[in-house]
Amino acid sequence: MPRLLTYNVHRCEGVDRRVDVGRIAAVIAEHEPDIVCLQELDVGRARTGYVDQACSIAERLSMSYHFHPAMRVEAELYGDAILTHLPERLIRSGPLPSVRGVPRLEPRGALWAAIEVGGATLNVINTHLGLVPREQRLQAAALVGDQWLGHPDCTGPTLLTGDFNATSVTRPYQTLARRLADCQRTLGLRPSVKTFPSSFPAIRIDHCFTSPEVVVTAVRAPFSPLARMASDHLPLIVDFEIRPAEATGDAVTGPGAATA
Repeated sequence: MPRLLTYNVHRCEGVDRRVDVGRIAAVIAEHEPDIVCLQELDVGRARTGYVDQACSIAERLSMSYHFHPAMRVEAELYGDAILTHLPERLIRSGPLPSVRGVPRLEPRGALWAAIEVGGATLNVINTHLGLVPREQRLQAAALVGDQWLGHPDCTGPTLLTGDFNATSVTRPYQTLARRLADCQRTLGLRPSVKTFPSSFPAIRIDHCFTSPEVVVTAVRAPFSPLARMASDHLPLIVDFEIRPAEATGDAVTGPGAATA
C-alpha cells in the first residue's frame, strides 16, 4: 500500500535549535514512505551551513527529488521539494500569488510531479501557503485554477498536500476542500490528527486533499521523541490506495464529517 509523508522540516532546525539534516532524514526513514513532500528547506544558505538540504535528505533516503525555490536571496534558496523512489517526472513548479504592502512576506510556491504508483499515474502537488489570510485566499484560488488543479493535464488520481497555515474553519481551506476531499474528513477521524507545534500538537494546518480515485486508508502523525525534537511540525503520514478508473464513475467526493 503506498504511503505519503508530508513534513514541514523548519530548515532542519529542531526545537532544540540545532540544525540536523540527518535527524530529519531519520524521522522520515522510520516510516518508509514512498512519496515525501517537504516544506521549508534551505539550499546553500549561510544560516544552515550552505547545505543543500533537499539533495542531502534525498540521498539519505535513496530517492530522486525535485526542489522549487520559493525564495531566492542571491545564491541562497529556500522552498519545497517532492521526493520519491518511484518513477516520476516534474510537471510544473512555480510561484503562488502574494499581496502587496505587507512587510516581510515570504514568497510562496508549489510543485507538481506525476508519480507512477502501481500502474497508475498519481498527480502530487506540494505547497506551503503564506501566513496572511488575504494572501492565503489568493493562493488557494490559484491552486484550484487553471495552472494547477484546474489544468487540463491534472486528471485522474490527484493528491494536494503541504503546510497550508490554515485550519479547517478558514476560507482558503474551504476553497480547497470544495475541489478535493480532506483525507481526515474522508475517514471521519475524531479527534483529528494534529501536527503543530510538534512538542504539543494542538493545531491542524498540515493537510492532504485527494481526488475520488485516491482511497485513504489511514492517517497519523508520529509522536516519537525524535519526531517531537527534529522540527516544529510533526510529519503527517497518509496511507492510500488508488481506485481503478471504472470504480470511480462520475461521482465527485465532497467533504465528510466535520473535524477540527
